[in-house]
Amino acid sequence: MAQTPTYDFAIIGAGIAGASVAARLADGASVLLLEMETQPGYHTTGRSAAMFAPVYGPSQIRALTRASTEFFATPPAGFADASLLSPRDVVMIARRDQTASLDAFMKELGEEDGISRIDGETVQKLLPVLRADYAMGGVMDSSGSDIDVNGLHQGFLRQFKKLGGTLQASAEVTGLRCDTGAWTISTKSDSYIAATVINAAGAWADQLGRLAGAEPIGLVPKRRTAMLIKAPDGLALESHPLAVDIDEDFYMKPDAGRLLISPANEDPMDPCDVQPDEFDIAYCIDRIETAFDMKVRSIETRWAGLRSFVADKVPVVGFSNQVDGFFWLAGQGGYGIQTSPALSQLAATLARGEAPPQDILDFGVDPAALAPGRAGLNR
Repeated sequence: MAQTPTYDFAIIGAGIAGASVAARLADGASVLLLEMETQPGYHTTGRSAAMFAPVYGPSQIRALTRASTEFFATPPAGFADASLLSPRDVVMIARRDQTASLDAFMKELGEEDGISRIDGETVQKLLPVLRADYAMGGVMDSSGSDIDVNGLHQGFLRQFKKLGGTLQASAEVTGLRCDTGAWTISTKSDSYIAATVINAAGAWADQLGRLAGAEPIGLVPKRRTAMLIKAPDGLALESHPLAVDIDEDFYMKPDAGRLLISPANEDPMDPCDVQPDEFDIAYCIDRIETAFDMKVRSIETRWAGLRSFVADKVPVVGFSNQVDGFFWLAGQGGYGIQTSPALSQLAATLARGEAPPQDILDFGVDPAALAPGRAGLNR
C-alpha cells in the first residue's frame, strides 16, 4: 500500500537555491527543507562574494538575471532590513595581447544597457592603482551592484518559516526510495515522506540523483579561492569598481573596508568542505601585483567555495526524465545568487505542474534550455 505523503515537497539543500524555492512553494503547500550541515548556507552560499551583473554569463543566465531585477530592487515587505543591492561599477581590463578577447566580448554584449568600450587611459582613471600602461583598453559596465548575500538568503528563510515551512538541519540524506506516489527520504536519524523531492544539493546534486536512481547531469564542482587583503592607503573603496581581467584571470573588489581578491579559478573537485589551495593564493597575488601598483604584504582571511557547473554552464531545472516526482534544481555555478529570485519562481511553478510565468518568459528565459536531458548537457 502506498504511503500518504506527509509533505507535498521535500527540498534537499538549504543554500540559496533550496531556500528560495522553499519560500516560493510554502505559500500553499507543505514543505520540508533538509540541510546536511548544522546551518543553512554553510558551503557555497555562505562563501559567495556575489555581484549582481546583468551581463555576466551565458544568455540564459543573463535572461534569468534580468528577470530577477525587480525583486532585488523592491523585495516583498519585511523581506530584508536593508537594501539587497549597492551599486558597484565593473571595469574589465584588457592588455594589448588580450585585444581579441575584448573584441569578442563587445561583439557579444555591445548592445547591452550600461556597457561601453573604454580606452586604456580611461581604465587607468577608473582604477588608480593600476600600473601605468598595463591596460590597452577595457569595458565599463555601470549596471553592476554588490549583493547582500546573507540578507537575501535569510530573507528567503524567514519567508519560508513564516509560511509554515519546516527546516531540519543536521539532516544528511542517506537514502531515497520512491513508492507509488510518495518518496521516503532517510537521514541518519529520521525518515520523511513527500510527494515530490527537489534536488537543490549544490555540489552534491549528482550524488543525490544517483541515490534516487535519476539520470546523471554531468555536474562538476569547481573550487574558487578568495582572500581579503588590506587596501593601499588613500584608495577610495566606496566608489572603487570591481576590477576583472577580460579573460577572468583574476578580480579585485572592495569588501567591508578591505580588498577581496581572487584568481577566479575553476578547479574540478569532488564535493567536499573545500579549503583554499596555496598555489591558487600564490598565483592570485602574482596576478594582482603584476596588474596593480601594490604589494600584498599579508592576507587577513582566505577561503574557498565550490561552484558547480554542467557542460553548458546553464542550470538544470525540471523533473527527471527517469524517475517520477524527482525535480532537479542544480548547476547554478557562479550565478546562483543573482538569478535566485527568477530561478526559484520558475522552479516552483514547474514543480507544481503549472505553466512557466509569462513575465519570466518575456525576459527571454527558455525552460527547455534548462531542462534535464537537453542536448549537450553531458557532453
